[in-house]
Amino acid sequence: MLLHLSGLYYTLYFLATLLMLAYKSQAFSYAPHHLVLDLTLLLLMGLLEAARLYLGMRGNLTEAEVPLAASLALTAGSSLLSVHFLLWQTLVLWADSILSAALLALHGLEATLQVVAIASFLG
Repeated sequence: MLLHLSGLYYTLYFLATLLMLAYKSQAFSYAPHHLVLDLTLLLLMGLLEAARLYLGMRGNLTEAEVPLAASLALTAGSSLLSVHFLLWQTLVLWADSILSAALLALHGLEATLQVVAIASFLG
């Protein structure tokens, strides 16, 4: 259930961040190479999230440890990209902070439950 919620939230996060990048590029002096970097990282994050959610759902449904462990590793990478959009982005708006902090909290909860699920599958 949490993976479905995460998929829905990430769709909102992706669209909102994409719109905010478009807004920032028009309203502020945003260097083109920084805009390309942020867009590239957002697209990379989208790919990581899709793979992470697929592996997490697959591992959960089949009760397999390997896909869940791979999803857990991708969660770490996606969390690092969330921290980028929370702290290290060229221009961080308050909406960026709120959206990224909520995504990080969701990732933390999912990671905790994935570790519990892996432990229960092994035992």
